[in-house]
Amino acid sequence: MNGQETKKIVLAVDDMPLNLAAIKTILHNDFDIRLAKSARTAFAILDTVKVDIILVDIEMPEISGFEFVDRLRGNHERPEQKNIPIIFVTSHETPDIVRRAVSGGAGYVVKPVGPPLLEKVNSALAVTKKTNPSA
Repeated sequence: MNGQETKKIVLAVDDMPLNLAAIKTILHNDFDIRLAKSARTAFAILDTVKVDIILVDIEMPEISGFEFVDRLRGNHERPEQKNIPIIFVTSHETPDIVRRAVSGGAGYVVKPVGPPLLEKVNSALAVTKKTNPSA
């Protein structure tokens, strides 16, 4: 990344600090990382920061990852947030959960996360760039 280019912003949402730390460790060299320990905190961040991609856990207290994405996609006050790429980062691997995650156009990564997460994030952003060149 050259000095003129600003880093893309990744919002990671997970109620487990160790998971957020792992995501930050993997992505911090290439991205500006914003961390949220809850969906409520993530919504507050989204009110003030234009993020380029969201990584979200499925199983969280209060508001699940699925509910978070449903609310985000249904937010008519902020239509620009409907097209933010999303990757679910979760320990769930059952076919029903995977199908539900990807049916909404989201990516899917199984915990514990490792270096392939960087490739998955770059790939999701590349697809977004192709389908929306102004992104």
